[in-house]
Amino acid sequence: MTAQRKKKRTMAEEADIHELYEAAVQCVEPEIEFLQNTFRELRGRDGKSYREDFCGTASAACEWVRTGEDHYAIGVDIDADVLDWGRKNRVSRLPEAKRARVQLLNDNVLNVSTTQVDIVGAFNFSYWIFQTREQLRSYFQSVREVLVDDGIFFLDAYGGSEAYIEQKEKTKYDGFTYIWDQAEFEPVTSRAVCYIHFKFPDGSKLKRAFSYTWRVWTLPELRELLEEAGFSNVTVYWEGEDEDGEGNGEFSPDSKGEADLAWIAYIVAQR
Repeated sequence: MTAQRKKKRTMAEEADIHELYEAAVQCVEPEIEFLQNTFRELRGRDGKSYREDFCGTASAACEWVRTGEDHYAIGVDIDADVLDWGRKNRVSRLPEAKRARVQLLNDNVLNVSTTQVDIVGAFNFSYWIFQTREQLRSYFQSVREVLVDDGIFFLDAYGGSEAYIEQKEKTKYDGFTYIWDQAEFEPVTSRAVCYIHFKFPDGSKLKRAFSYTWRVWTLPELRELLEEAGFSNVTVYWEGEDEDGEGNGEFSPDSKGEADLAWIAYIVAQR
């Protein structure tokens, strides 16, 4: 042969890690619905403005503005590249009028300056990047300052005995397998190193597509720090179960929780 046959690209080489992440990890529609419904229940009015901290691709911010003609959103992330991806692949898909109501800021959530908002959200455990009480309290204080007088801060957290085990968990999706890798855990410091890998039907892999080094915070610690930061009412919303004992996606206030091997909960902090 006078010319080498062009090598076919693998599925891993063709894949977009942000699309994979959203398909495996994020579900912004019920998340935004939870924010809106909970805010309405607690405040007796609709929330109009939302700041998505650690926003990544800003999918939640985009979903927020889709749900109301008078809704606007601010997304904050320190990674300029992922923000550019979000502008190109998420914000650009909105109708022009809605695009104008999404503002993306390449900044540090600890010192970003934005207008006051009804709701701030920090999800996918992103704020766990702050590994000392001082750092996390400082972040919580900055969030409280940017909320309107009756504003609410929403966070998520995970836990259970499996949160402290070095292990891998595989979940199959259409066209790929998602692998959550708890690679390291230090009991003395609660420092954890976690990775997300993706594997494809052709055998190719995306190893360490996402990497995280954070502290596994407990709910009592988080509640105490939020109260120390000045929040007046901090409530944990626990997930209910279906008839098979699996999570049903419905969250309600719970002062005790359940001793599950693995759980995810929302924390709702009222200014």
